[in-house]
Amino acid sequence: MEEKLYFPKNFLWGGATSCPQIEGSFNKPHKSVFDYWSSIEPEKFFDGVGSDVTSDFYHRYKEDIKLIKSIGLNSFRTSIQWSRLIKNLETGEVDEENVLFYHNVIDEILDNGLIPIINLHHFDLPVELYEKYGGWESRKVVDMFVLFAKKCFELYGDKVKYWTTFNEPIVVVEGQYLYKMHYPCLVDGEKAVQVLYNLNLASAKAIREFRQGGFDKYGSKIGIILNLTPTYPRSDSKEDLEASEIADEFFNKSFLEPDTKGHFSKKFIEFLEKHNVLFKQEKEDNKIFKENIVDFLGINYYFPRRIQAKESVIEDDKFFPDNYFDYYDMPNKRMNPYRGWEIYPNAIYDIAMNIKENYNNIPWYISENGMGVENEARFLDDSGVIQDDYRIEFYEEHLKYLSDAIKDGANCFGFHCWTPIDCWSWCNAYKNRYGYISVDLETQKRTIKKSGYWIKNFIEKQNNN
Repeated sequence: MEEKLYFPKNFLWGGATSCPQIEGSFNKPHKSVFDYWSSIEPEKFFDGVGSDVTSDFYHRYKEDIKLIKSIGLNSFRTSIQWSRLIKNLETGEVDEENVLFYHNVIDEILDNGLIPIINLHHFDLPVELYEKYGGWESRKVVDMFVLFAKKCFELYGDKVKYWTTFNEPIVVVEGQYLYKMHYPCLVDGEKAVQVLYNLNLASAKAIREFRQGGFDKYGSKIGIILNLTPTYPRSDSKEDLEASEIADEFFNKSFLEPDTKGHFSKKFIEFLEKHNVLFKQEKEDNKIFKENIVDFLGINYYFPRRIQAKESVIEDDKFFPDNYFDYYDMPNKRMNPYRGWEIYPNAIYDIAMNIKENYNNIPWYISENGMGVENEARFLDDSGVIQDDYRIEFYEEHLKYLSDAIKDGANCFGFHCWTPIDCWSWCNAYKNRYGYISVDLETQKRTIKKSGYWIKNFIEKQNNN
């Protein structure tokens, strides 16, 4: 007998994307770091595909939003591009044409009966703020971001019930300052720590602006989206446990603790002090963190992090987090070979119990989960539909563990796929496809995949349980 799943009434079944990955760079007063990077080094991007057109949401948003509704989803997360909305980054003067564009997008979401979740930063810093101020290394950029956030709240606050400040802020730290994944591709552990701090501060200050401005009067909530990557030690040895704890503190708790508790963990501070890289802060900052925790969390989950003790000591006077642990290549793990990520659906349950037991069971939702596969045209049937049974299986397994967590008291209110419609994915461009709906890059034609029909039936079944 098939096990019955459980999801609460009014559960948010949706999809997530971001405007820098779908809009294209049309009619923008500024380039984002990715617009700039893909224009000067197109060879860094799969097949040389940059952010110029992406999936052309700027011109096709009505069609796309109707398609998202047609596959049974009831909510949609996207973003507002700082580099599109704001004409004058110093004063916060807006670009009126793009003010109207985002009004039209949000209205279209609402008119289709979808709940909008609007995010304010998805790796899309205006490039001149890096060139002029050093980007997130600078507290001035923190305050400029808060000005941008305030403009968004003023313009769209009566329409949006769920706001988030950042998507995966730790990826900005990793991509720009540790692992050369994002422009400017630096390797500087000390700067990485300061950027980590400033991103936390920017989020807390934006939340303060939201509440002091009274934008919660509409019943709106504000949160942040974190990619929580559960950290599993190779063994129960003291050395492996300590290495795993360091990785968890740096990559998960460095945002999770201040976002939900209003302060960094004592262990994280001690770790930074020990290695002489404690961030610079100002006197009022601790009060800002304490008074501006999130209303809810978005949690992106794709794969676990498996850690073991360092096999050899690295003699390096420069701070780098990976100097204190090694990654453990667990035998017989299931892999998505296209993305190089382990498939481990059990971790969704572990994430849920961690939040329940250690973070006051704060309201949260799965804001991204998905499976990217290369060359999906291999799976086209005679009728032109991609038979992506692998994606259906992936979601079925993850949703089973999410249902179990909710039955056991997890305060989860939604599940969003990444992504409803195939989108541009940074340096990977369109190498791996994630959507319920495919995009032909030459014609921009959209076609619902088998998984799109599956999710509609799945949601209908849950609503009828």
